[in-house]
Amino acid sequence: MMENKVFMSFTFYSTILILKMYVVAIITGQVRLRKKAFANPEDALRNGGLQYYREDPDVERCRRAHCNDMENIFPFLFLGAIYSLLDPSPAVARIHFFIFCMGRIVHTIAYLLQLKAPTRSVAYSVAQLPCFSMALQILLAATPYW
Repeated sequence: MMENKVFMSFTFYSTILILKMYVVAIITGQVRLRKKAFANPEDALRNGGLQYYREDPDVERCRRAHCNDMENIFPFLFLGAIYSLLDPSPAVARIHFFIFCMGRIVHTIAYLLQLKAPTRSVAYSVAQLPCFSMALQILLAATPYW
C-alpha cells in the first residue's frame, strides 16, 4: 500500500481531516471552560458548582461542527479507502481528496466563525461532490459482481 500513490494521497488528506477534528474537539473543550458550560455535573462541580451544568450556544455550535465532521468525514474515509483500491488516476484522485479536505476546512471555519451565508452551505456542497463521484465509481466498478 505504501507504493500506491493514490492511497498515500488519501492517507495524507485523511490525516489532515482527523487532525482537524481533534482541533475542533479541543476548541469545544476550551469554549466549555471559558463559558463555564459543562455537560456533566461532576465537571460543573469541579469548576465552580452545579449552576455550570448547562448548555451554552457557543459550545453547542462547536459541538454541531464536530458532529457534522463525523457525519461527513467518516463516510469519506470509507469511500476514499475503497476508491484508492480501484487504481484511479493519481492526479484525479488527489483532486477528489483535496476538494473534500478544503471543503471541510472551509466548512469548519465558516461554522465556528459564523461567516455569513451561504459560505458554510457552499463549502458543504462542494465537499460532497468528490464523495458522490467516488461512490459512483465504486458502484460502477462493483456492478459486474452483484
